[in-house]
Amino acid sequence: MKRLTRLGLWAAVLALAAGGAVALRLPAAVALDNGAGRTPPMGWNSWNTFGCNINETLIRQMADAMVSSGMRDAGYEYVVVDDCWMNPNRDSSGNLQGDPSRFPSGMKALGDYIHSRGLKFGLYQAPLDKTCAQYFGSYPGATGSLNREAQDARQFAAWGVDYLKHDWCSPTGSIDYQVQIFSRMRDALATTGRPILYSINPNSIHEKTGPMRNWGDVANIWRTTEDITLNWVTNQTNGYPMGIQNIVNVNVPLAHYARPGAFNDPDMMEVGRGTLTDTEQRSHFALWAIMAAPLIAGNDLRNMSSATQTILKNQNLIAINQDTLGLQATQVSFDGTRRVLAKRLANGDVAVALFNQGSSTTTISTTAAAIGKTGSSFTLRDAWTNATSSTSGSISASVPAHGTAVFRVSGGGTASAPPPPTTFRLRGEASGRCLDVNNSGTANGTQTLIWDCHTNANQQFSQNGAELRVLGKCLDIPTSAAAGTRVQIWDCNGGTNQQWTFNGNGTISSVRFPTLCLDVNQAATANGTPVIVWTCHGSANQRWSRI
Repeated sequence: MKRLTRLGLWAAVLALAAGGAVALRLPAAVALDNGAGRTPPMGWNSWNTFGCNINETLIRQMADAMVSSGMRDAGYEYVVVDDCWMNPNRDSSGNLQGDPSRFPSGMKALGDYIHSRGLKFGLYQAPLDKTCAQYFGSYPGATGSLNREAQDARQFAAWGVDYLKHDWCSPTGSIDYQVQIFSRMRDALATTGRPILYSINPNSIHEKTGPMRNWGDVANIWRTTEDITLNWVTNQTNGYPMGIQNIVNVNVPLAHYARPGAFNDPDMMEVGRGTLTDTEQRSHFALWAIMAAPLIAGNDLRNMSSATQTILKNQNLIAINQDTLGLQATQVSFDGTRRVLAKRLANGDVAVALFNQGSSTTTISTTAAAIGKTGSSFTLRDAWTNATSSTSGSISASVPAHGTAVFRVSGGGTASAPPPPTTFRLRGEASGRCLDVNNSGTANGTQTLIWDCHTNANQQFSQNGAELRVLGKCLDIPTSAAAGTRVQIWDCNGGTNQQWTFNGNGTISSVRFPTLCLDVNQAATANGTPVIVWTCHGSANQRWSRI
């Protein structure tokens, strides 16, 4: 959740910049099979607008507004009460209590009211000793769930809770320890017999885990970044706070994690809260929709403008988001400004987003073949205007700065591709030779080159998230890399300079420097030619295939 104090001290140590994950795969984690969140949850959360200034009257008004505005009928169902709802003291039996001045009727009564409106009840808690507000001294007490998971889970079930948000909010603990602690509540919720959607945030003032772990075996949704802020872009790549574009850069490469019951969570939406332009708000919503992100509104539902309602209730985009395949859009192409994302849908259609990250209007184009469609006759439905048009394969739009055009592409067939191999060689298209670690060296800093393809270990790569591993090391560029820097191997450390994105056009770009791609120096083809990073241009000496 949001920091109540800005702490530059906790700036991210794992900056994940732009890129996509068309081909990146981890061994599939077993999804949390609790029946909840088969499509991304939709609802509203109190924090973005109200912070700690909440009470039962406000929450009831929000539930009423969700109904009267048509949000419920559009698909929004969860009303999530964030931090500061609790009595700073547990009762004599150690049970959680609602704050008596803020929630005098009690939390069960609040849940009953929410349910009476045809909605579901969400609540915030923390897995350690303190909630975020308590950690930062903005709210009294220490009422976290550590070592009380079973007791608290029973209490949530008794109150009729349908959605639990569990927020780490501590710099302490390894990722393995986080898995252990978050899993305690997962298991405790399961024993209650009540289906409760489990939402976790392992990133609060902590090492960022988005690029490092698929949390689908622990939770239904998990935050992939630090907290969102009401800005288009900030100077943070994966640290507090983050603008809309920063979050997109982190979340896009993680598409391979998403599936029914398990979704990446790029944080609550800022639509309808001011500051962002209408174009930026439309992009925000469209990108969250196509990324299969939870659609959790954070604005004041009681006084929404017609423009805000038009965005939040866009049925074309909601249908794309709620598609039963549960896929997150993968990246087709990205040149540092123009980004194309595509999401396959259950009926064979493909949704495509043309996102302009630049500061001026530009034309963004792709093709039906590039997004996985086969054939020669297609229909495009504009998600914003609902207008339809026909094409033999070209998909193109003039997109304003920070804008996103979205089309639903129907007709033709849908191509299928075999899953990528778990161990592979990377063969350069221009040279026909393979990426090779020089002389099979294993010392840090050993450089790479191209060589005749063979089956020795110094050409055998495997993937761990966005890392490419060979000889027990990671493919690496220095953190100060620029166009022309040699690609090397180094001890794996989780840094974004060791993370790579397989793009739809065959290029492999750096996550830390998304405009730099693996490149055979000067397009040479001879054995021993250095492999460097160079400005992505998509030519044959930057295109690679996995064999």
